[in-house]
Amino acid sequence: MFFVRTRFSILLLVLEFSSSFSYIKSYGALHRRRSHSTLFLEMSSTSAAQDLLYQDQQAAMERRALQEQKLLSTKKVKELKAPKLKIPAPKSGTGFGGGASTKKSSMSAMQRLASEQAKIVHREGVIRINQALSSDQSDKLREYILEQQSLASIETAKDLSISKAFYGVENQRKNRCDLQLSLLQGGFAADNGGDTSSTDSHVLADVLQQLLGKDGTLGSLFENLVTMEGEFYELASVITNPGSPRQIVHPDLPHKKIAPLYVIFLALQDVNEFMGPTTFLLRTHTIKENDIFNDHSQKDQQLATADSRLATLKKGDAVLFDARILHCGNANDADKGFDRALFNFSFRNPKVQGSLGYAGSIRSGYTGAMTLRDMSEVLVAYGEGDNDAFAKYGDGISR
Repeated sequence: MFFVRTRFSILLLVLEFSSSFSYIKSYGALHRRRSHSTLFLEMSSTSAAQDLLYQDQQAAMERRALQEQKLLSTKKVKELKAPKLKIPAPKSGTGFGGGASTKKSSMSAMQRLASEQAKIVHREGVIRINQALSSDQSDKLREYILEQQSLASIETAKDLSISKAFYGVENQRKNRCDLQLSLLQGGFAADNGGDTSSTDSHVLADVLQQLLGKDGTLGSLFENLVTMEGEFYELASVITNPGSPRQIVHPDLPHKKIAPLYVIFLALQDVNEFMGPTTFLLRTHTIKENDIFNDHSQKDQQLATADSRLATLKKGDAVLFDARILHCGNANDADKGFDRALFNFSFRNPKVQGSLGYAGSIRSGYTGAMTLRDMSEVLVAYGEGDNDAFAKYGDGISR
């Protein structure tokens, strides 16, 4: 839950202008006679009032975030470490009709490891996976994403109204953006059928192959958590720059009994304590912890006693988390920090129907378009030499 404190005067100002425009709508004949310049000034004033309101909300959240930082610091925050897991040996079957034992005996080593990882996610709400992506591919993806960010900046400078094609929920926050990615080779250069003849590699497809392909480091884990019918729900990069403020503690979506969404943050460079690593509050993805979090009389005590972990990561390391868990991004220090890029994607649990109360950070044209099964099939085709395997999904821009 976000704590937003607004100045009453600003709220009155917004209401005053809202009321003014309702009056114009109701008595259009009278007000159409007023000059365009007068209406423009009124609209500009309304926009200014909304900007002030937004700035006031952000300032209030920054104050609350600092207060929460002190509460979490009452206990030493430990580093989130990858668990030391041994791949369980296959269990022998029990003859004809062996049932579950026979099924387990046929599981691959990757599937057996994924089963153990999933147990940790269910229990703790988050797991760290070291070297999910190779160092070489992490470097290539970081370079590619920063190039995409530059292209997005150029296009939105021409026409701010198209910013939603490039950015998700983080677009307006200071020194922080949520860059939605294209599945096409060439990325944003391929938007609207653009010329990508000079593009000789498909960086994003290569990365997804390593993560979700046949021998991918994360594919079996997602299959365990959401099945092959899990919806590909997000595709973006969270980028913070020095000066980005700390977030307030929050879950990503309203609580549901069954885990609705599992999210990946993958570091494209080392992430140290000055670069705004994410803090996770272990085992806070339950209904009990959610109820406490929403009770203002208990919330501060919950934070002060939380078993929290700091996700300082090495390049290529990933954290996979249940979107219900309480967490927050820390400040990217203005002096000691560095540009931090995380590759971000998620899969939705098909067991949870209806709205999640959270719009995924993904280009609107990709919403509901792919499942984990679809992704796996496309990556098989890509691995067999079809460089245009993702082309059928287009650039993701709704028209």
